[in-house]
Amino acid sequence: MKLAATLAALLCLGTVAVPLLPLADPARVHPELALEAPSVTPLFHEGSALAAVGFAARLRATIFGARELSPLCGRDALGRCVLSRTLFGAQESLLVALVASVAALCIGVLVGSSAGFLGGRVDMLLMRGTDIFGALPLIFMVIFAVGLLRTWRTAHPDTLLDPSLALLGITAAVSWIPAARIVRADVLRLRGATFVEAARLAGARESTILRVHIVPNSLPVAISAWTLTVPRVLMLESFLSFLGLGVEAPGVSWGVLLRQGHDALTAVHMSWWLILVPALALTGTLLFFNHAGEALRKRLAPRQGETA
Repeated sequence: MKLAATLAALLCLGTVAVPLLPLADPARVHPELALEAPSVTPLFHEGSALAAVGFAARLRATIFGARELSPLCGRDALGRCVLSRTLFGAQESLLVALVASVAALCIGVLVGSSAGFLGGRVDMLLMRGTDIFGALPLIFMVIFAVGLLRTWRTAHPDTLLDPSLALLGITAAVSWIPAARIVRADVLRLRGATFVEAARLAGARESTILRVHIVPNSLPVAISAWTLTVPRVLMLESFLSFLGLGVEAPGVSWGVLLRQGHDALTAVHMSWWLILVPALALTGTLLFFNHAGEALRKRLAPRQGETA
């Protein structure tokens, strides 16, 4: 548990601290160095001085000056540093995954706790609706919705529709079902607990029991469900970006990098590092969240862990 929390904190801290690292500008092109292979020597080189805009940029300029890491993971077809783009892409991918998964968790907790606590027709309607929604081809619906919104924004350039917010909303809207089912099962168990019956005998209202007693006690299960939702959302965002329906240029994410690496593969020249580096970053992050979620599930909900 402590190890998982420590690793999660380090992952988040490392992602936030990316602008402080001596990395090359991920958008800076060097056509003369296109598809340069990875090299570990030299470790640092003198880069062009960056304009110190913002606290992070000024702090980086103070510590490292114009020195920056060499392209240890090679360069892409435009001569951009793959290492820098992978680390900056982690910010975009993880931001979308974390925010969308939190939104999905909130929806799942609301639906699951209401269905499990109220029971009867409310439970039947909510869960049958969840089953119907889960039976739909969600990935095709997401692709259709994102494409439709992009077409709308192209036809109406003055609209206030933010593509990043639209991506977050659509991703969250299709990712809440597992959390709802898990929370409902736990609320059904808690509904007959002794402290809930005591609260009823004390005259507490049903809404108060749900808010004060049921939901807080189901949070451990909800948090473990959230850690298992993050990999699903991260995979969905990467898939959409790979198809060109997610993060748009000049933004960069792991899905964008995988698509660019795929486009650069030819029968004449195979630049393996363009796919291997972002693929390893994505795979490592997915494995981390899966193992962290399993550890949290066993720690926070030991009875479910023993019967699983």
